Amino acid sequence: MTVVFLGIDLAKNVFALHGVDAAGKPCLVRPQVRRDQLTELIAKLPPCTIAMEACSGAHHWARTFSAFGHTVKLIAPRFVIPFRMGGKRGKNDQADAAAICEAMQRPAMRFVPVKSVDAQSMLALHATRQGFVQARTATINRLRGLLSEFGIVLPLKAQTIRKRAAEALEGLPGWARFACTDLLSEVGRLDERIDTYDTHIRLSAQHDATCRRLMQMPGIGPTIASALRASVGGGHDFDNGGQLASWLGLVPGQYSSGGKNRLGRITKAGDSYLRMLLILGARAVLAAAAGKKDRISRWAVSLAERRGYWKAVVAIAAKNARMAWAMLSKGEDFKPVEDALPADVAPA
Repeated sequence: MTVVFLGIDLAKNVFALHGVDAAGKPCLVRPQVRRDQLTELIAKLPPCTIAMEACSGAHHWARTFSAFGHTVKLIAPRFVIPFRMGGKRGKNDQADAAAICEAMQRPAMRFVPVKSVDAQSMLALHATRQGFVQARTATINRLRGLLSEFGIVLPLKAQTIRKRAAEALEGLPGWARFACTDLLSEVGRLDERIDTYDTHIRLSAQHDATCRRLMQMPGIGPTIASALRASVGGGHDFDNGGQLASWLGLVPGQYSSGGKNRLGRITKAGDSYLRMLLILGARAVLAAAAGKKDRISRWAVSLAERRGYWKAVVAIAAKNARMAWAMLSKGEDFKPVEDALPADVAPA
């Protein structure tokens, strides 16, 4: 019997495999395969379709297996859970491998795009920069907390904290002054590291033609453009822009039944980092929209007045995601839509 579909449950050192033939009968069941054995085992198999959960190391294994002639698909872990036979087999590595093998055969299953080495390298810059940003936020909060113990309560704005914390150091007792000085110095060091990564990302985006096209859109800068380019590629894994917005969790969840359509909060599924960047870009668009006469700006301002600030921000982010997909998939420049305005109100 020849393996046609193979599910692999990834781990650090020991992997579980579950393969079936064309009739769906198990023909390759390996509950424990060591890391140093996996590549050799897959290389000996005839070309088949391999599926794995999109987790740590999945993209590396996908590229490795593809080099052997296999078709590799990555599945979001939450899409695998319903295929564990409703808990009949329990939760273990072999049951996960069987569930992955079953899930990959569903015609309506959605898969995660396999990233290239260059894309993962760019995302490594983003992940490291974001780690420094989170560390800086934690350090600033720790500094604010220590200062508040001595009656010095500072606002949340980071730039104000840097200035006023430095002014307040002289009034602190010995060891407290030492600790807060060290924290303030750490904030400065993290600022420098973040600036360095911002420079790397900006230069990389400026040298990429696709990123330059994306940066033509309002609310899309070098950071968002390079993250979109690395995460989505050419957008060919999505049929339309709405699917990309859904993949990013920017669409409302549905709770519809009995002919009644109910839309709830946004799903927040998918890439949380990319969604956060698009939300930040949308906030910049809405902040700059006041007083502008172009169609998108007037739509954004009107939406904020009718539905509220945050709903407008999410709607702008979802629209940017859809427009980004169109530009990525078609390779076209951004084409702003301008209304035909009377001569006396036409923009200069």
